[in-house]
Amino acid sequence: MAMEYECIVGAAAASVAPVENDTDNKGLNDKLSSVTSLKESLGEFGFAKDENESIVSVTIVGASGDLAKKKIFPALFALYYEGCLPKNFTIYGYARSKMTDADLRNMVSKTLTCRIDKRENCNEKMDEFLKRCFYHSGQYDSQENFAALDKKLKEHEGGRISNRLYYLSIPPNIFIDAVKCASLSASSGNGWTRVIVEKPFGRDSESSAALTKSLKQYLTEDQIFRIDHYLGKELVENLSVLRFSNLIFEPLWTRQYIRNVQLIFSEDFGTEGRGGYFDNYGIIRDIMQNHLLQILALFAMETPVSLDAEDIRNEKVKVLRSMRPIRLEDVVIGQYKSHTRGGVTYPAYTDDKTVPNDSLTPTFAAAALFIDNARWDGVPFLMKAGKALHNKGAEIRVQFRHVPGNLYNRNIGTDLDRATNELVIRVQPDEAIYLKINNKVPGLGMRLDRSKLNLHYAARYSTEIPDAYERLLLDAIEGERRLFIRSDELDAAWSLFTPVLKELEEKKIIPEYYPYGSRGPVGAHYLAARYNVRWGDLGVDIDQ
Repeated sequence: MAMEYECIVGAAAASVAPVENDTDNKGLNDKLSSVTSLKESLGEFGFAKDENESIVSVTIVGASGDLAKKKIFPALFALYYEGCLPKNFTIYGYARSKMTDADLRNMVSKTLTCRIDKRENCNEKMDEFLKRCFYHSGQYDSQENFAALDKKLKEHEGGRISNRLYYLSIPPNIFIDAVKCASLSASSGNGWTRVIVEKPFGRDSESSAALTKSLKQYLTEDQIFRIDHYLGKELVENLSVLRFSNLIFEPLWTRQYIRNVQLIFSEDFGTEGRGGYFDNYGIIRDIMQNHLLQILALFAMETPVSLDAEDIRNEKVKVLRSMRPIRLEDVVIGQYKSHTRGGVTYPAYTDDKTVPNDSLTPTFAAAALFIDNARWDGVPFLMKAGKALHNKGAEIRVQFRHVPGNLYNRNIGTDLDRATNELVIRVQPDEAIYLKINNKVPGLGMRLDRSKLNLHYAARYSTEIPDAYERLLLDAIEGERRLFIRSDELDAAWSLFTPVLKELEEKKIIPEYYPYGSRGPVGAHYLAARYNVRWGDLGVDIDQ
């Protein structure tokens, strides 16, 4: 019930919040029609309305794509199912494909599911949700098509205060065209207009800055919501709660007690049809420069003044600006090759028909990063990300220093790593937080064992964990920017990675090849060993 209560409060807050004044923004279409039709004067069912009542219109630009079908529509339905959306809302799909409202509803219905723990009236809820979904076909660079969309939106808004959210689920090369047309031809005239932009936010510092400059020709910074769905994951959001609301952790969150921090991302499959897109970016741009670096900034930041979005993002920017430039020798890259296992042959990266045969694009990367400030001076932050590895997961591993003068060294033996405490935050799958400790095995002897104090989410909580897109969409509707990326954050992140990316590409560094389904290149282990670190995901954790 706790989640339901929060959603109801959030939705109510969104409906009564002061309307943002976007009328001064460049390109906003603030001309209100002087003549209001009878249909607009009446409510949805023909009753007179309060003229101060508001409505939220969510338009998914690129509605026929995989992201919209698999993530965005299901997330919006989940919010509706949980009672988190405002009372008055409309969802529009916009794409070049020729479809009717019925076609869209049929497409969307195939991807909708109800909460595992709450299936009452599921079909009824789906029907109600689908009745709020509509479709408009148009080109992404056509102001005329967006003006036609605006007309349809106004019909549904019916004279209410209209708040409009656009989700750009389209390739980055057409972001600006779509933003321009939406801003000039389909902005709200009396409420707020916001735009969610999906990564990639450029390929380097220059292209990212150019994208931001172009977006700000039509939108203010407050209207731009740069989404990184990893920031919406439950365990990532719990990171600051774990640290700042538990006295036992905050004093330990320093170089005096932490030996190293590892941020690990792995997928057990290859590019699988995304080779054309992926080859233009590679694993460093796709995962490390955004997902893992954002988690690092949240992990390492100082205590913010408050939980206000700007205060949190200010601290994240300070971390990014304190980071040491990444050296080429502190980076290892790899690319998966074909491998036969169990009679099944798995393809190499370059076997993908959309990938050039001589591609040097890395599908694996490991890097050592350092934060030059008083709290973290000298502590290696090791990142590792790869495709076609032996397992799928994302986790943060905090390895603490050895106990000085440990009385039990004789009982532990020479493997000091086994004597080290380790905090593991498993972001996905099978979410958990556990702390590895040394413990005496029951019995008459003095034999030590490494055990886990384990918070396993599935065992502790009966409710299903919401998808990251649900949290981020709800935040965007409510105007909460804490989990979205500010332009100066983006600049700092690209400033860190752009030099080493350019060096890798200009010198045509050949990636180390690793078999599909393996643990990755051997070079990653040498990189960790250089800083006296052992990758924590190589051992077998008990009670998984």
